[in-house]
Amino acid sequence: MRRSRSADLRQGPPSRSPDDPTRGSYTGDVSTPVGVLALQGNVPEHLDALRACGADARPVRRPSELAEVAGLVLPGGESTTLSKLLEAVELLEPLRERLRAGMPAFGSCAGMILLAREAVDARPDQHQLGALDVTVRRNAFGRQVESFEADLAVTDVHGGPVRAVFIRAPWVESVGRGVEVLARVPGSVRGPASGKVVAVRQGAVMATAFHPEQTGDARLHDLFLQRVRALGLASAPSPG
Repeated sequence: MRRSRSADLRQGPPSRSPDDPTRGSYTGDVSTPVGVLALQGNVPEHLDALRACGADARPVRRPSELAEVAGLVLPGGESTTLSKLLEAVELLEPLRERLRAGMPAFGSCAGMILLAREAVDARPDQHQLGALDVTVRRNAFGRQVESFEADLAVTDVHGGPVRAVFIRAPWVESVGRGVEVLARVPGSVRGPASGKVVAVRQGAVMATAFHPEQTGDARLHDLFLQRVRALGLASAPSPG
């Protein structure tokens, strides 16, 4: 029997040699911790990707842990469930406050949905963090059996295309002023997904509709960490 792609993905990302450019090359202060929202989704894979870049990566499940990190990754999962869990563990408002204050964040799949200003086809009781001035459509690519992969050219990611894994993924319907489009589905992909926006950035916040943590390619995590480092350097006191 042929194994499904989703079953293969549950095995985790492949290992990478130390000189593989997809491992990332973060050169920030490893003593400055970054977090992964650890309520649902591929938390270990995101932690591994951040650590492969040299970062001190920690799971975040409560407000006290959020207060200790300089940036946060919001993983995939189910966006309605994640929003309810954020409220249940009293993380929703502290996270909104940190994002308003400029904390760097990186959302993948459901993380992108939560970071968006508006989500089409979301339940009325779903909470939006509103850190990205975009409208996204939930499950835009269809059911899990319609998951697929594609090679994407991503702005500011060097070393060749990024292999993107789309699993019940959203896409971006519209972007506001100040939002930078980082990647689109290539025209070689036929159907309604062709040309759709699947990666964006606004200030210190970026998001992808796909799952970079599933392929062992840490370059997008590296890009996120570069922003964490840049903001850390900008806020550091000048030597006396």
